[in-house]
Amino acid sequence: MVKEIERKFLVSGNEWRDLVEADIRIRQFYLAAAPGRSVRVRISDGALAKLTLKFGSGPRERDEFEYPIPLAEAQEMLAFAIGRVIEKTRHHVRHRGYLYEVDVFGGMLSGLVVAELETSEDVPDELLPDWLGREVTGEQRFYNASLALGGIPEIAA
Repeated sequence: MVKEIERKFLVSGNEWRDLVEADIRIRQFYLAAAPGRSVRVRISDGALAKLTLKFGSGPRERDEFEYPIPLAEAQEMLAFAIGRVIEKTRHHVRHRGYLYEVDVFGGMLSGLVVAELETSEDVPDELLPDWLGREVTGEQRFYNASLALGGIPEIAA
């Protein structure tokens, strides 16, 4: 088990694009979701698949269990998806030694760009990059399960 400590931000600029180290095309969907828990399948670059279970309702910290699964089985599980399938490109961007995952959403969520920062320590605001916009940590409407199961946040509409 991994303790996931995460902050989320809307992205307000494009300066991050020059710092991209890697891109991953992601399709993900949920098999189950309830307050404080979710079961997700993620397919990366059409080649690798993982099953992820998340527990906890804290805004910054949750327990996460993640397992590789055969791609063919992940594709079969798509028939059991609840809500919409999320399509996004994840960009790995480093700033001051920290890895930011910048997700550019597609499909019905086009226009939404969210950066995630997962660390074991709290990063002071003055060390955050200028291209980050408003922090949305704890705002459920910007979490992937809510994006798959709920409405589209106003920022992406």
